Formats: sequence, structure tokens, C-alpha cells
Amino acid sequence: MTTPMRKEVHMTGKDLMQMVQLRPQDVGKYAIVPGPKERAEAVIKKLKNPVKNFSFMEYTMYTGQFEGIDITTINGGRFAADTAITTEILCNAQVKAMIRIGSCGSLREDIKVGDLVVATTALKGEGVTQYYVPQDFVPASDAALTQDLWEAAREAVKSPLALGRRVHTGCCWTTDVILKETRENVAKAVSQGAIAVDMVSAAFLTICQGYQIPSAVIMAVSDNVITGEMGFLNPGYYMAEASMIDIAFSLIKELELSKKSA
Repeated sequence: MTTPMRKEVHMTGKDLMQMVQLRPQDVGKYAIVPGPKERAEAVIKKLKNPVKNFSFMEYTMYTGQFEGIDITTINGGRFAADTAITTEILCNAQVKAMIRIGSCGSLREDIKVGDLVVATTALKGEGVTQYYVPQDFVPASDAALTQDLWEAAREAVKSPLALGRRVHTGCCWTTDVILKETRENVAKAVSQGAIAVDMVSAAFLTICQGYQIPSAVIMAVSDNVITGEMGFLNPGYYMAEASMIDIAFSLIKELELSKKSA
């Protein structure tokens, strides 16, 4: 005989928020959400008067100002499972919009290491989303925010400093099993429209959609799955990483300016 749970859900996103003693008034209007701590630290350096909201397990959140705009950042997870935890916290803290800055592998020969990919939708190849949504649910970024992100990225690569970097937009395949990106699995993802592969986007977008919080994803291309090129030591990849951080801040600034002038 099994003992029934006393609660409907053992732990919720709201429980997590209370656990780290985070309140809605503690966070910014926007959140820039990188994966690793190193990328989060690069975001924090651009904030004025950053205040640590909490540090719990491997996650640390800061909120500061950028040109008078309150912005929150957290190392939001490298994988779908830990991304789900941090995204739940941000959603329950009532952040108004989120921009994910990540990395991805290219699923097309013409998408090179150091290019940028703006994700519009995601294929669910991880183990998180099945607990949130039906099988036929399509994780999607917010259309308006993504269009603005796309335009900001296109503007950024016009600079001579971009060194020929290009911006691509389309579907991203999210998988948990990086060591099983076999010909068969990759071909299936490509046949479904994927142009890039990562380990986060499907979970991030699904949870944001569930809370009706606008979200968008931009990623630096670190390797090419089709050609076999590994670009993790390629300077172009790290330049693309720095570029997408600047793009996220530029986008937020433009969003606020457009609202003031409306």
C-alpha cells in the first residue's frame, strides 16, 4: 500500500523562490540568462551596483542597473534539468522578459563556428518537457521579442569588428545526450527543421511559455555537427560569446527607449 502525498506537488517554483528568500521586488524587469558562471560574470561586469540576490547550490543571481534599467542575471544552467530549476525561480519572481544567451552546435554546413543563431522554436529531445507539456507541444520563443533580438543581432554583425560573423534564425534541437548525436539522430532533427543543437532551449522556452513570460534565445556557434569541426578553442567562438552579451544589453536598451517614446 502506497502512502498518498499530502501535497499535490512536493516542491514548486514558488517554494524554490521562498527557499532562496527571493521576492519579486528584488529582481529586474529583464533577465539575461547565460549557462555557465563565467558567462554570467561577464554580464555582471556590465551592471552598475550589482547586488547578489542569492547563492544556492551552483547557482548565483545578481541584480543591477544598466543605463538606469534593472536587470537580473543568473547562471541559468548548462542542461535542461538545471535550467528548469532556475527558469522556475525567475518566472515565479515575476521577471517580465528573459533573454537566454547560450552556445550551440551547427546542423548546417553554412552555419560556421563564431556565427550566431536566434532560436524561434525547439525540438524536445530532453527529459524535462515531457513532464510539463503534451508530446505535440512546440516550444517557441516570443515572436515580438525574438524579432527585436534578430534585428539587434543583425545590426551588431554589420560592424567591421564582427569579422564576417552571420546571424541565422530557426529551430533548435535540444538534447540531453551530447555523445549520441549520431547520423541517425541528427538526420531526424534536421528533417524536422532544426538548424542547431543545444541542451537547454526546449526546457527554457516551454517553462516561460507556461508562465506567459516573453522569452528569446540567442546562441554562439561553438562547433559544427555536420562537418565535424570543433571550435571550442576557436577565437571566433569567444568573440561571438562576447558579441551576444552586448546584443542582449543593446536589445534591452532599445526596448526601453521604444516604450518611452510610444
